[in-house]
Amino acid sequence: MNAAGEVAAAAVGTVAFSLIFGVPKKFYPYCGLIGGAGWLVYALLYDSGICTAAEATFLATVLVVILSRFFAVREKCPVTVFLISGIFPLVPGAGIYWTAYYLVTDQLALSLATGFDAVKAAVAIVLAIVIVFELPYRFFRLAKRRRP
Repeated sequence: MNAAGEVAAAAVGTVAFSLIFGVPKKFYPYCGLIGGAGWLVYALLYDSGICTAAEATFLATVLVVILSRFFAVREKCPVTVFLISGIFPLVPGAGIYWTAYYLVTDQLALSLATGFDAVKAAVAIVLAIVIVFELPYRFFRLAKRRRP
């Protein structure tokens, strides 16, 4: 699949997860934009060899959290509406699956390697969320809509 197709799939997947998560319909476009943008950053950095998977996950998550906070202030809703959905494409689900598969099939070296990569990606997500949430609210106040 090409990069545009991957970004579109990430955006659609994010909107689908938003539906399951119970996000109001009016926020679906924002959720799709955030999920697609996060995957775009990840794909550009990782596929080009600029970053490792964990580094690309960290930087993509930084963008996802910044956009989530921006739209939360703009739309006057909780940031989790956008954040939980937006992170969906970046979660290392395949890595966790392959870790369990290799463990069950007694391929311990592969299990350890894929498990460690999945843990690094998960830690990168957590660190990015913590770091961006330390930014003061005033950085996101500019996003407020001007009401006449």
